[in-house]
Amino acid sequence: MDISWTLIQKQRLHELNANETQQGMCFESQEDRNRAFQELEHQLVVKGKLRLQELREIKKRPSLCILEQQLVEALTQKGFVQVVTPTIISKGSLAKMSVSNEHPLFSQVFWLDNKRCLRPMLAPNLYTLWKDLLRLWEKPIRIFEIGTCYRKESQGALHLNEFTMLNLTELGLPEDQRQQRLEELATLVMDTVGITDYQLEMTNSVVYGDALDVVKGIELGSSAMGPHFLDDQWGIIDPWVGIGFGLERLLMIKEETQNVQSVGRSLSYLDGVRLNI
Repeated sequence: MDISWTLIQKQRLHELNANETQQGMCFESQEDRNRAFQELEHQLVVKGKLRLQELREIKKRPSLCILEQQLVEALTQKGFVQVVTPTIISKGSLAKMSVSNEHPLFSQVFWLDNKRCLRPMLAPNLYTLWKDLLRLWEKPIRIFEIGTCYRKESQGALHLNEFTMLNLTELGLPEDQRQQRLEELATLVMDTVGITDYQLEMTNSVVYGDALDVVKGIELGSSAMGPHFLDDQWGIIDPWVGIGFGLERLLMIKEETQNVQSVGRSLSYLDGVRLNI
């Protein structure tokens, strides 16, 4: 009879970023299982300590920060301008994105009071900037932001309440070039991160409707294009494309970790390593 890990053992292996094969091991007896657990836990702890040593002596910065810097350098070299916008946004801004009381995303928002919240997405602020930049810059307008967003997500291997988004946008390009441009931007980001063998799939977004997703086992990024029915709320009439990525998910796939919490903002993990080792 095959005997699998106990619940406590499974949790510990998950914390230590054991791979799928290791987490799915089975044994002929409890003695074999417990002996294997001690050996595997020791291996993973040693691996974690070596990674922390590398962080201290060589890298000096967590992989999430390094990835952000790589993306900034790649995008600015391609003519995109980085912007930084407020983390606190108004309820009215969300309403312009169709996120009203009845919207599925509404219940995931962290509200500060009845008029303000922590942003669950970067798009409202980028729409606001577009309006002014159309008066000030020639088209196309290429801007991006990398910033923290907040959602009351279900806690699991793929979700975080506090996560880092990249939102990359281009406004004022020929309408017949939108699909090609989205594919080019997806390629630019994925090449910069170092992820291959991904797919582009059409899906449906709770905010934008039809969307082109970047997928490798899990959704890594999602895109949209305009003219779009939301544009009227912001006074935008030009064709545009936008694509957003969760940096922690990108890093999770790149480094083949088993849970997104290990690579995000945390007091329990540092650069992918559980600290109770």
